[in-house]
Amino acid sequence: MVNEDPNQQESDGTPAQESAVRSDPSVSTHPSVSAHPSVSIHPSVSIHPSVSIHPSVSAYPSSSAHPSTSAQPGVLAHPSSSCPEDLSVIKVSKRRWAVVLVFSCYSMCNAFQWIQYGSINNIFMNFYEVSAFAIDWLSMCYMLTYIPLLLPVAWLLEKFGLRTIALTGSALNCLGAWVKLGSLKPHLFPVTVLGQVICSVAQVFILGMPSRIASVWFGANEVSTACSIAVFGNQLGIAIGFLVPPVLVPNIQDRDKLAYHISIMFYIIGGVATLLFILVIIVFKEKPKHPPSRAQSLSYALASPDASYLNSIVRLFKNLNFVLLVITYGLNAGAFYALSTLLNRMVILHYPGEEVNAGRIGLTIVIAGMLGAVISGIWLDKTKTYKETTLVVYIMTLVGMVVYTLTLNLGHLWVVFITAGTMGFFMTGYLPLGFEFAVELTYPESEGMSSGLLNVSAQVFGIIFTISQGQIIDNFGAMPGNIFLCVFLTLGVVLTAFIKADLRRQKANKETPDNKLQEEEEEEESHTSKAPSALSEEHF
Repeated sequence: MVNEDPNQQESDGTPAQESAVRSDPSVSTHPSVSAHPSVSIHPSVSIHPSVSIHPSVSAYPSSSAHPSTSAQPGVLAHPSSSCPEDLSVIKVSKRRWAVVLVFSCYSMCNAFQWIQYGSINNIFMNFYEVSAFAIDWLSMCYMLTYIPLLLPVAWLLEKFGLRTIALTGSALNCLGAWVKLGSLKPHLFPVTVLGQVICSVAQVFILGMPSRIASVWFGANEVSTACSIAVFGNQLGIAIGFLVPPVLVPNIQDRDKLAYHISIMFYIIGGVATLLFILVIIVFKEKPKHPPSRAQSLSYALASPDASYLNSIVRLFKNLNFVLLVITYGLNAGAFYALSTLLNRMVILHYPGEEVNAGRIGLTIVIAGMLGAVISGIWLDKTKTYKETTLVVYIMTLVGMVVYTLTLNLGHLWVVFITAGTMGFFMTGYLPLGFEFAVELTYPESEGMSSGLLNVSAQVFGIIFTISQGQIIDNFGAMPGNIFLCVFLTLGVVLTAFIKADLRRQKANKETPDNKLQEEEEEEESHTSKAPSALSEEHF
């Protein structure tokens, strides 16, 4: 049993001076030696904010767990073998910006491939001689594959880490892009479906990553901005997917010429996907040498290799605030997926022959949303007002959707550009808000799992909304289809109002004095001599 000193404190990320402790004879009291894996916290000792474990017997800092977290019998208090070697040092790495930018770029490439068919729906219908519903499924397969694959991929993320997931996602994205080049004949529609399904599997390895990358690599005052940048890439890919296909693939009847134009688009995206895969191999690391925040350091310390994966899922679903967020996030993101998939059909219905402008309207929606995402990320880092910001953005999304619905059929494209852009600023700007709010509500559970469950909800509602709105548009017109979405966004606003702002990660960061973060130069070997450590340096 390890005695704990309730008055032990630390400052500036450096362990406090050694004081008298009583420990097991088998445990060294030298500050640089970590506790042996066989030592566990006695069941009678709970991890309370006012109690810190003495640095002489622990490799992690004397920060405490969230008040709701207590040591359980048989659960080890040491970090897993892949943790940074010195958890008492809080530093941010310069590499973090390269990591998040590379991720953002291959996420962009994958998102482009999601919407490249839907943005010129009518052209691919004519080329492959299939129905509009068949082309819609090229977008919806992204949503469908995510649902059954989330849990296996989330398990892989916990088992093998960020680098393995990043390599797998970018490799599948690259493979799918090249498979599509084998579908340049009208009778080869099944080949393009195969390529799109491969890309949709890659998406499962991408969508849940932003909040995980932000938490693992970025400091407490940067996580929301970093998450916004990571989501930014996905939105940029959708924007380019609206803009580029109508320009590269004109609406012509000659199928040989049409195949040539389609091949140009496929070759470009295949080359970009290959380059990004190479960059992931070079740039992406598992995690920085030191934890970037107090909350991340504590998360490492609480990690147990024997932790039950299913128990984590059960705990998440017992968290009422998180369950409400899962539903509201799904309603908002599902509405966005449906609008993106069906936008070309809605615009051409009121403005025949305006395929290029339909793409530009989609571009306007996403570009405005990217701006909204970055602004909301910076705002959250400054204010930490997660509940208030999420509710306001959701309300404005509903207002924007109502205005867009009422102005789509006025006959003035410039009005549609303005109203669609306003709606997009809030609707897609909401996406990173949901990720970060989920991490706050569920800390110290896995960020990959909380984000993944949000995305599952988004895919489920996306499929339901896309099929339902598509049928409503075909039978009753665009306005009733958009009113259908307005009703569910109203429900989302009401449910968001009931979410309580239980900001657990913020509480963990505030339990000990703030540490001034220092940029560290990436070095293979430290020139500072240290006593041997029992922790593995694997992954660094």
